[in-house]
Amino acid sequence: MRVVKLSLALAATFSAAFATAAVKPEAAINYRQSVYNVIGWNFGPLAQMMKGKTPWDAAEFARHADRIAFLAPQLLEGFPEGSDKGAETEAKPEIWKHMDDFKVKMDDFVKQSRLLADVAKGGDEAKMKEQFKQTAGACKACHDKYRKEE
Repeated sequence: MRVVKLSLALAATFSAAFATAAVKPEAAINYRQSVYNVIGWNFGPLAQMMKGKTPWDAAEFARHADRIAFLAPQLLEGFPEGSDKGAETEAKPEIWKHMDDFKVKMDDFVKQSRLLADVAKGGDEAKMKEQFKQTAGACKACHDKYRKEE
C-alpha cells in the first residue's frame, strides 16, 4: 500500500511539473506548422478532385477527410501563450489578443472537418462536395483574420 501511495504521489508531482513547464515558442511554432503541413498535404488532393483536376475517387476522398478530421483538433494546442514570437510564423499577433474568437473559429474547423469525414463515409459525391465547401470555408475564415499573407 505504501508503494502505491508513493507511486501516486510521484506521478502527481511529475504531472504537475510537466503541466506547468513552459513550452518553448519555437517548439510550439514547429508543432503547429507541422500539423498544418500534414493537413495541407491531405487537403490538396480533395481540392484537386473538387476542381476536376484529378478523377473523383470517393474512397481516396474519404481517406484524406479522415486524416484531416483526426488532425484538426490538434491544432489549437500549437498556439500557447508566448508562441507569437520566436521562429518564423505566419500567425498574426491578433490570435493571442482575440483568443476566444480564434478558439471559436478553430472549433468550427474541427466540427466541419468531422462532418466532412462522416459525410465521406457515405460515398455521396454531391454531399461530399458540399461539405468540403463548408470545411474549406471554416478553414478560410481563420486564415482571413489570423494568418499573415505569404
